[in-house]
Amino acid sequence: MKLQRLFYTSFIILLIGGCGINKKVQHQETSFDKGIGQIKHLVVIYMENRSFDNLYGEFKGANGIKNAKKGNFIQVDKDGKPYQFLPEIPRNNSFPTNLPNALFNIDQYVPSDKVTPDVTHRFFHNQLQINGGKMNQFAAYNDSKGLTMGYYNTEKIPLFPMAQKYTLCDNFFQSVFGGSYFNHIFLISAAVPVWPDAPKSLVAKFDANGKMIKDGIVTPDGYAVNHVLSRNAPYPEKSDLSKLLPSQTMPTIGDRLTEKNVSWAWYSEGWNDAVAGRKNNFAYNHEPFLYFAKYEAGTEGRKHMKDQEDFIKAAKEGNLPSVSFVKPGGGNDEHPGASAVYSSEQLAVNLINAVLDGPNAKDALVILTYDEFGGFFDHVAPPVIDRWGPGSRIPAIMIGPFAKKGVVDHTQYETVSILSFIEHRWGIAPLAERDKNANPFRNALTFN
Repeated sequence: MKLQRLFYTSFIILLIGGCGINKKVQHQETSFDKGIGQIKHLVVIYMENRSFDNLYGEFKGANGIKNAKKGNFIQVDKDGKPYQFLPEIPRNNSFPTNLPNALFNIDQYVPSDKVTPDVTHRFFHNQLQINGGKMNQFAAYNDSKGLTMGYYNTEKIPLFPMAQKYTLCDNFFQSVFGGSYFNHIFLISAAVPVWPDAPKSLVAKFDANGKMIKDGIVTPDGYAVNHVLSRNAPYPEKSDLSKLLPSQTMPTIGDRLTEKNVSWAWYSEGWNDAVAGRKNNFAYNHEPFLYFAKYEAGTEGRKHMKDQEDFIKAAKEGNLPSVSFVKPGGGNDEHPGASAVYSSEQLAVNLINAVLDGPNAKDALVILTYDEFGGFFDHVAPPVIDRWGPGSRIPAIMIGPFAKKGVVDHTQYETVSILSFIEHRWGIAPLAERDKNANPFRNALTFN
């Protein structure tokens, strides 16, 4: 709780009540619960590291850059002093050194088919960047400095037509602060990995006032919140196993689906090559089931971990499982520093069309979203729920015959709204309080 008070304490949570609102919600629940069974196939395409403002800040009708400019989110240094210009962006020859202290368009310097440097997206840093809801220290706590304030021309990205045709959610947050590993784990478990006996070199340190002295993978009380790989194979050659996370044992949505005899799979690009020890673009920290004891090599659970090529084949043949998670690999997932926005989104469109053009299209819902913000600025202060998050606002698009058409949905959602949807659809008990209380996209879907 001390860390929570330090990094994120200055919000007021408004609870809106009233009989009229309660009656309306009850009506929505009845309609939603009656119709949700029409969805036979859920496909979650999980992209990488983009805030809402970074990609959809220019989307008409969305809470985007126009509102950010009205909010006047001037970036300040660690002492709270406004920058005259955005801090110079390192590791580049493309961006000017005197960018105004404001949002700027990336395309004019680096087109969306080219790779930019990576941007800092870590657990404690994300909270420092948010700065108690002021949203004004993204550049200060960032190795890429001013790049955090960059955004793309929304209408020029390949996923724009999908967002325009179906439902774009502009109030959707990553469930936990920080980076990819933690948000992947939370997506499938709504729980925080534990490592009580982690090496001291991996543990973050704080002074008596709660100020971070040294960043680390593990919190002082034993929770693994920053980037770490699993001790379960596959992992990169010559890995130091003592610095890899031991198997976790808390329940996952995969466990619950299996108990209900509901078919499911996690499809990762490069999985088959990684398992075979071949050269690959598999992202080891993007396969969350790899971190759990029930999915170690040789277990029955391992059969649910498949290659992205298996997903494309199943979609085209109409053999999709009830629940599919799809994870593009490195170079194809929009992750700054390694992937270009344009080519990654072209591949995402191909994955979506494999479903929409396939035999399962008539009863499928595709949710395309992102694991986390990637260190990019977003002007909307996240709601306060617990010590872990939510973190920054990210894009999410609902696609298919059950998604409302041409709608921007302003309802508050978060990553574990996906868990909530699965639990409502297939009659599964919530894994934790966070998914229990998350909205399962009630206002984004429509049923006959």
